[in-house]
Amino acid sequence: MIKDEEQDEEGLLSLEKLDRASPDLWPEKIPGITDFIAMSNTPIRTPAPEWSRGLSQEDTTAMLQLSQLSPNALIMEIKKIYDEAYQLGVSEAKEMTRGKYLGIFNNAKKKN
Repeated sequence: MIKDEEQDEEGLLSLEKLDRASPDLWPEKIPGITDFIAMSNTPIRTPAPEWSRGLSQEDTTAMLQLSQLSPNALIMEIKKIYDEAYQLGVSEAKEMTRGKYLGIFNNAKKKN
């Protein structure tokens, strides 16, 4: 019985190769439809929203990850970012004070 099934499958096997890239073999069913789809706002060619045009792949990945967080996890992530920003501000203030004591900023004004 298994051999019969294998013979049936071998009989259905086609060795014909079709070149799908050729426009002569696969012409457009409706002439000009490809150009129309390219210029229209169909779901296939809908342009990206204006707010997302400057985003990199890394930005969109980060947004996707944040969108999947629960409300509490999102709040914790925002607090973490806020704390990091605060620490960065403190560090920047220390470096600015250090630069003033070393006279770095006065030398830059005198050169101009």
